[in-house]
Amino acid sequence: MELFQQMVEMGHERVLVCSNPDVGLKAIIAVHSTVLGPGLGGVRMWPYGSMEEAITDVLRLSRGMTYKAAAAGLNLGGGKAVIVGDPKKEKTEALLRAFGRYVDSLNGLYITAEDVGTDIEDMEVIQHETRWVTGVSPEHGGGGDPSPVTAFGVLQGILAAVACHFGDGALAGRSVAVQGLGSVGYNLARFLREAGAKVFAADIDANATGRARDELGVEVVPTAEILEVPCDVVAPCALGAVLNDESIPRLRCRIVAGAANNQLADERRHGQELHDRGILYAPDFVGNAGGLINVYNEIVGYNRDTAMRMARGIHANMARVFEISRAQAIPTALAADRLAEDRIARVKALGGRHWVRSVRRRAAEI
Repeated sequence: MELFQQMVEMGHERVLVCSNPDVGLKAIIAVHSTVLGPGLGGVRMWPYGSMEEAITDVLRLSRGMTYKAAAAGLNLGGGKAVIVGDPKKEKTEALLRAFGRYVDSLNGLYITAEDVGTDIEDMEVIQHETRWVTGVSPEHGGGGDPSPVTAFGVLQGILAAVACHFGDGALAGRSVAVQGLGSVGYNLARFLREAGAKVFAADIDANATGRARDELGVEVVPTAEILEVPCDVVAPCALGAVLNDESIPRLRCRIVAGAANNQLADERRHGQELHDRGILYAPDFVGNAGGLINVYNEIVGYNRDTAMRMARGIHANMARVFEISRAQAIPTALAADRLAEDRIARVKALGGRHWVRSVRRRAAEI
């Protein structure tokens, strides 16, 4: 599909194509919406098979960040960036600094952060070229590892789903199957165990499952079987698109609530299928907003306690999604979209972009 047509259909404001052959930089920055605030989202470095694939990914991801920020009640819009290349072979200081200069050229319309293929150290390199970067270490004014905040937010979404489905928000005696034991999945399993839940878990990394078994007392399940475990909650915390034509009929849970992005292979069709089967789906962009909340706090002045307190608000946000779903007799995936779209529309109707003054004033203080 032609780029401008894609932008029109998805509602993007700006797409910046970045090239610096001298350092091997091929990147795309997509700003979906700045109605609520500057577009914040991570930069992903990945060896895309084609430029069309990279464009599709950055447009989809940036739009998702708009909805995530809106549903979380943050004064942020949606943005995302991708760098085309293998991060293990092609990432260099010069490439990252060149990318940082393109970020800086947008003068705060886009704020970058870490994502797949990039990390805290990379953000600190980019920070040499622009102030519009988050996700740096505490020594550089950042919040450090965001995974505990992300996992705590996912926990709030699970608690809201359990309360909605069972009428009792307690996790003691409930069972949860966690798919993926990376930084977020492991912290989620820890929170669940502390709340008294029985946890099944799977990961392709044997060291990760061994650690979770030994330190947390989880029951390890083969990766191919984790979505089929009879349990109260399935928590996808690894790859996206795990809820699809093949997996949904095999689910033996009552709730799906996890940290992975884009869990529904087809948002509308598979969201409807879960709804029809009576499985309560906690929309991922509402539940996993803790990471975004964490880096948002870097913009306003980082405090971990404040970030955790704000992540606790995901419980109320998720409960609101369930209320909309019940009142309008629609799948929760569609209800989450409407929650985000309603907030954007109400703020857009006010006119003006008052956030510009405040974010530039904050930048001047840095």
